[in-house]
Amino acid sequence: MPANDNPTSSDFIREIVSEDVKANKNDGRVHTRFPPEPNGHLHIGHAKSICVNFEIANENKGGLCNLRFDDTNPVKEEAEYVDAIKEDVSWLGFDWEDREYFASDYFKQMYNYAIRLVKDGKAYVCDLGPDELREYRGTLTEPGRDSPYRARLVDENLDLFERMRTGEFEDGTRTLRAKIDMSSGNINMRDPVIYRIQKSVHHRTGDTWCIYPMYDFAHCVSDSIEKITHSLCTLEFEDHRPLYDWFLDELNIYHPQQIEFARLNITHTVLSKRKLNILVNEGHVSGWDDPRMPTLSGLSRRGYTPEAIRNFCGRIGLAKRNSTVDIALLEHCIREDLNRQAPRYMAVLDPLKVIIDNYPEGETEEIDAVNNPEDESMGKRKVPFSREIYIERDDFMEDPPKKFFRLAPGREVRLRYAYFITCTDVVKNDKGDIVELHCTYDPKTKGGDSPDGRKVKATLHWVSVKHSHNAEVRLYDHLFSVPEPGENFVEHINKESVKTLTSCRIEPALLKASMCQFERLGYFCLDLKDTFIKRKPVFNRTVALRDTWAKAQKKK
Repeated sequence: MPANDNPTSSDFIREIVSEDVKANKNDGRVHTRFPPEPNGHLHIGHAKSICVNFEIANENKGGLCNLRFDDTNPVKEEAEYVDAIKEDVSWLGFDWEDREYFASDYFKQMYNYAIRLVKDGKAYVCDLGPDELREYRGTLTEPGRDSPYRARLVDENLDLFERMRTGEFEDGTRTLRAKIDMSSGNINMRDPVIYRIQKSVHHRTGDTWCIYPMYDFAHCVSDSIEKITHSLCTLEFEDHRPLYDWFLDELNIYHPQQIEFARLNITHTVLSKRKLNILVNEGHVSGWDDPRMPTLSGLSRRGYTPEAIRNFCGRIGLAKRNSTVDIALLEHCIREDLNRQAPRYMAVLDPLKVIIDNYPEGETEEIDAVNNPEDESMGKRKVPFSREIYIERDDFMEDPPKKFFRLAPGREVRLRYAYFITCTDVVKNDKGDIVELHCTYDPKTKGGDSPDGRKVKATLHWVSVKHSHNAEVRLYDHLFSVPEPGENFVEHINKESVKTLTSCRIEPALLKASMCQFERLGYFCLDLKDTFIKRKPVFNRTVALRDTWAKAQKKK
């Protein structure tokens, strides 16, 4: 497991765990678990839970964390999601070692526990259909009503439950329900369903079972079987805790402690699996790994690093109340990480050709360029320079306003690591569009400084026409145009969330790069998937250089 990227400050869960260890509760053990459902890809909200569970285990001597798949719904689950989840957790930097489990590993034991509840008069088979169950359940302000089948005798319930297991009844015709309290103020305690009939093929058990446990039952029983000490859940499970405790107490089996913390919400993003499914299935994004998606596979493809995501999760901390985090903080974390480790290169996204008239024709020289000014150990590289170069189109203006300091007719600027150049002529096509600039250079300014001490107000990045390579670059922005997309989230999809540029030019060294900074433009990463498909370099912008979160923090 990775060490914490930032020392984690104490929080209410860590304080509980620390007190338990001091009191030698559970013999001083700390054993957590991350229990995803294999019905979709993990997103950054899951990353928070992954970090909490694995890091709290890692912080305590002998601590363990299991990876357990809650595969109790065969209709929505697929083996491909199991593999994707394992890949994501591993990519994030955590190792569950040999503790990979599935709720389906315990189906037989769960069934036997359910029989025990029936024998103890704590569960019964109910013939109410789904609509009737909702009607009898009551509302938040009105108590529920007893099912007409609640008074069935134990032997009849045992017989019906066995016949449910053997497939005699159709889906939705019968359920096994806990017998608790239909007048409870907590709606989860109003005789909740424990088992339902579902004649579907399971990704691991095939057609062995046609009844499946509900999550509330499978969750606590699985925790108990695995001897989990601290069952850490998001806040929506707080109202389910009395049921968690009821099952374990009635079964009289090992009883972990469930503790809830606030789930992660981020601006300009949706983290509901249902909403993410809509985005994918309706074609609003290219897939689960679309770089605009908040999935771990999407973030990875966009260039986010595991270190930055762990750092982000550590910074937001753990709270007892739900809140929304500004996406600018996540962007700040990746900038901070990439600033330290990403090598710098030059790329021109909207090329404008520049001919340096007094530079020798046919000559090429290699210019020394610093790979990362934040880390001298990353050294330098050679960048080819020649008579014809490309600069960014928006780095030139024929009639510049007062505060435009970049290239203009008669103005001198610095080429990064190279020379001072002065614009002497502008060439246009028949439509009046600028197609080429002519400049002169000062050979004495090699390296970017003038021996006579004269100053220039702008430094431009560039690439050699002869030596540069074509590349596709995608400029990504927030997927949603409003901070809180809400239920009508599709209406708020940002139509400018991706801009694809196909005529970009990159320096030769970028052919071997993965994550990097394009000088003056932002942080980018090579899209391995589409580079392979298109047979040319494709780069995704991870994040722009401007840090709005850090700027806002300075104002506080």
